[in-house]
Amino acid sequence: MRHLKFIAALGMALFGFASASVMADTYPGRTVTIVVPYPAGGSVDGVARIIAQKLNETLGQHFIVENRAGGAGGIVGANYVAKAAPDGYTLMLTASIHVVTPFLRKTVPYDVVTDFTPLTLVASGPLVVSTAPDVPAKTLKEFFDLVRKDPNKYTFATSSFGSAGHLALELLKRDAGVETLVIAYKGASPALTDLMSGQVQLMADPMLSSLPLAKAGSIKALAITSTKRVAIAPEIPTVAESGMKGFDFASWYGLWAPKGLPADLVTKIQGEVAKIVERPDVKERLGVLGFEPIGSTPDYFAKYIKDEMAKYEQIVKDANIKAE
Repeated sequence: MRHLKFIAALGMALFGFASASVMADTYPGRTVTIVVPYPAGGSVDGVARIIAQKLNETLGQHFIVENRAGGAGGIVGANYVAKAAPDGYTLMLTASIHVVTPFLRKTVPYDVVTDFTPLTLVASGPLVVSTAPDVPAKTLKEFFDLVRKDPNKYTFATSSFGSAGHLALELLKRDAGVETLVIAYKGASPALTDLMSGQVQLMADPMLSSLPLAKAGSIKALAITSTKRVAIAPEIPTVAESGMKGFDFASWYGLWAPKGLPADLVTKIQGEVAKIVERPDVKERLGVLGFEPIGSTPDYFAKYIKDEMAKYEQIVKDANIKAE
């Protein structure tokens, strides 16, 4: 009897392995939804649509981007993906704020690590630190010198609570030794509008939204948060060049699936995306948005998430940001 049970168990295991292999070989056989937990038009949406378009070219016309906005930090869309079947037909492309959420929210309806399968780190890019055009500072160092003289005169802005821009500002405040109010807006557009008019005096935001305004003179770019200057804006110095040695902060974007995605599907999806981001035309399109393509392995992405979460937790703790 034991032998029969063992044979039956082995048969089921082999059947499951074979099913997963067949699934990977024939994937995708129907529409694949890439959920973006934010409205259309933002930087996350832009990256997702580039990836979806190229996946349609390589794997057939099956990939669509679905914007499921709602909830702080993209909770509504992420929760939808966390509860979806792990069959490769529901994926999520989102930003680093996804793994910041547990440090900023008292209640999150999923675990940002264990309820998802990390597929690949797609791309990352620095933020542009900008001020209002009428602020009499040409460099970030000059700006913080002004803040130290009259801190109550200056207010900082971020596109959303817990975003990469928010944490970058808190890190800048910590390193510069200043205490200044940070106002969280509902999106980059209203925050940048107030920056342009001088209602707020400092903001850190992805290049996609801030660089065109800086080049037009509507805002004043003071620094970039990478360790090196970037090719599309070589005139903007790094934060480190402004005296904050070693400062390095990126906004990054990754692709996830629900937990339990079969290994063969993980390998296939990651492999396709890795090849896509290495294409010259995709590199160029991502570069215009201010992003460097990555296409990492799932293991690298999982470790990267762990390391980034440790960094974010420390920033939140040092800034005494209270969970909402």
